Amino acid sequence: MKLLITGFDPFGNEIINPAWEAVKLLPGKIEGVEIIKLQVPTVFKESIDILLDGIKEHKPEVVICVGQAGGRYDISVERVAINLDDARIKDNKGNQPIDEPVYQDGENAYFTSLPIKAMVEEVKKANIPASISNTAGTFVCNHIMYGLLYHINKFSLVKRGGFIHVPFIPQQVLDKKNMPCMDLKSIARGLEASIKGIYENTEDLKISGGREF
Repeated sequence: MKLLITGFDPFGNEIINPAWEAVKLLPGKIEGVEIIKLQVPTVFKESIDILLDGIKEHKPEVVICVGQAGGRYDISVERVAINLDDARIKDNKGNQPIDEPVYQDGENAYFTSLPIKAMVEEVKKANIPASISNTAGTFVCNHIMYGLLYHINKFSLVKRGGFIHVPFIPQQVLDKKNMPCMDLKSIARGLEASIKGIYENTEDLKISGGREF
């Protein structure tokens, strides 16, 4: 199996993005999975274009996009992407779409095709906090996840794809009181465990992954 995994460059006021830093730490092979790494810009539209170029070049069977979710304390495997760009801040090229669809002809939402519950369980087995998330936000993370799932559903571009959010790392919270974080090596181990969950599960586990909020 060949897997393409992406991470964003820093955005906002940050000088580092734990998503890309953790992706860079991954080995070239995990179980029976060949790992291809790609950095994407935190920019609307351009992020999807570069992702699609990477898919066309490497022809992976599975794609995982990884992004930073400051404020979350665990590895968050996303369930769904919505057809909405509603940016609270500007992206890295000054774009700030408000209440715009990602694709005019797309569905209101697309669900990931990854075995997200199996992935979460594998991360937990590595003694790293993990959970299923039901919102990827409305910034570039949701944007690229929606773009990926749109092309999977419309054009069968790859077999499976989805998105994982990761917390801040310690150096990012030095001036952010009471902000959760996770060390970079643990994030990378969590990503590695999630890939193992994909490799070992063609169908997802039938266990509860819901929440009340």
